[in-house]
Amino acid sequence: MTIRFHLPAEGAERVAFACSPLLELVLSLHVLVEPKHHPLQQPWVRRMRALPAPLRREIGAFAFAYRSYFPGFLIPGPAGANPTLDEELARLGRLPEHVIRAGFTQHLDAGAQPPSEPGGRALERTARHEPRQFLERFADMVREYWRQAFEDEWERLEPQLSGIVSQAGQVIAGAGLYGFLAKFVGEVRLDHRAGAFWLNRDHQHVVDIGADSMLVLVPSVYVWPHVRVNCDAPWPLALAFPVQSLTREAQPPLPPGDLLAILKALASDTRLHALQIIADRPRTTQELAPLLNLTEAAASAHLRTLARAGLLHARRDGYYVLYRLDPDRLHALTGSLPGYIYRSHL
Repeated sequence: MTIRFHLPAEGAERVAFACSPLLELVLSLHVLVEPKHHPLQQPWVRRMRALPAPLRREIGAFAFAYRSYFPGFLIPGPAGANPTLDEELARLGRLPEHVIRAGFTQHLDAGAQPPSEPGGRALERTARHEPRQFLERFADMVREYWRQAFEDEWERLEPQLSGIVSQAGQVIAGAGLYGFLAKFVGEVRLDHRAGAFWLNRDHQHVVDIGADSMLVLVPSVYVWPHVRVNCDAPWPLALAFPVQSLTREAQPPLPPGDLLAILKALASDTRLHALQIIADRPRTTQELAPLLNLTEAAASAHLRTLARAGLLHARRDGYYVLYRLDPDRLHALTGSLPGYIYRSHL
């Protein structure tokens, strides 16, 4: 299943960029409650062990608000100037109570795991029955976390994120909107001719970004390795994407033998076409063979070559074997090939 956006390749005027201290702060809280999902952020997790114990407990109690989800109203709008934390919290304070309640609990109503940390169940009840009181306590926790740790962190991050926005404008001017998405937002799949891009998710949603709509792109350090999506009205259509420098850091150089195996596997029009098809969703040999105009035996041989190079993972599903792409292995070429070539001349 996918979230699919329809946006013409020439529709760059329907895209805006924003940097948000509040969203970045909340994404960093997600890192603290799900540290195993964010190996590059382990230094931050270790530093935050020095936070006062009451604040650490409060961060844990609120975890249901940002463990696997975050309210859409945390997404910044396509405003020109980047807001301050106080401005963003003031904006939340003006929200109606029913919006606050839904923002913090609708994922629980949809079947998300209920709060398990100490104090979490009580906070959930407050969110449902006294949403404004809940928001005030949430804002107090955010301000204390900001004061204790994140204010200095944002001072370090904000120039980096603003630089990404400036660079993005240059890329869009030169390579177009879909050129930017291909380079910066690695999790998306693109079809610029059809004017569409999509992300694999656990629900189906089609979003038309019309002339009266705007897509907000938010660069982030703490969202890595994910891309966060908001496509629910009335909040801005938005993608929070990891900054490119972190993506490069996440890709250690491939050993020369692995690099050679991948390059050999990619040196085939048929196998490149197979990867394009599998990038859309996992496929079986039986599905791929007619799409590639091959016999099942020939398709299977190509798939085995790609799997031996680590570009595909195979998983048995009953009678069939499903092949899925390993995007990390593919992206590792970005730094490994230039790194190998330049090192060879030293």
